[in-house]
Amino acid sequence: MILANSLVDGFLGSNFVGQGIVVVQLLSSVVMFAVAIGKWRELGYFRRATRRFARDFTTSHDSLEYYLERRPAVVSGLERIYKETCERLLKLLTPDVRSLLVGRQTNGDGAAALTAREIELVRGTCEHVLDEEEIRIENGMGVVATVVALSPMLGLLGTVWGVLDAFAEMGTEGSANLATIAPSISAALVTTVVGLLVAIPGVVAFNRMNATITSLKSEMEGFADELIGRIACEFQGRGA
Repeated sequence: MILANSLVDGFLGSNFVGQGIVVVQLLSSVVMFAVAIGKWRELGYFRRATRRFARDFTTSHDSLEYYLERRPAVVSGLERIYKETCERLLKLLTPDVRSLLVGRQTNGDGAAALTAREIELVRGTCEHVLDEEEIRIENGMGVVATVVALSPMLGLLGTVWGVLDAFAEMGTEGSANLATIAPSISAALVTTVVGLLVAIPGVVAFNRMNATITSLKSEMEGFADELIGRIACEFQGRGA
């Protein structure tokens, strides 16, 4: 309560630049926390969908079984990687073999074999989608990082500006007593305090979300490697 009153008094006593900086800091904090809350919910949903899909995929007998029998909806990065990789794989097969696979009358052995070059085309599709998904799950993090970095800097700018005004006022009045300069210095420090109050929880939120994103990216990369490995084992067999 005392801190809130001090901040209000300092804000009212600061100059136009300081008040403007505080308004910008508060507005940017609203945007940052709105983005952070939305991103946290999105990451939680992706994490649950990723674990559910990974569990279902590992129980399938071959790499195409889940795709052909369930036609996965794209609700997580893993599902999009898997779906587009399977679509690329099927396009490389002949129409007759594709029909047999869709009808589950054959698997990846024998007639459904691909060359090493075709396997590399499938790998390229998988890695391209993986890169896109890694970029997609990081969307919004730049807003949080920007606000966290700029709020203290804006606060420092407002404080320096306020101190300059305070010394200029002191020089004009020709008085250097504490009662004259203390209110101006106190008002100048408000922007720095507000900047830190915005940045500290922002750093905590950013680090927590970044850890979750790193974990999701690791899971997607591991899944992509496993998927291509299974496809290579099941389909590669027609020479170079």
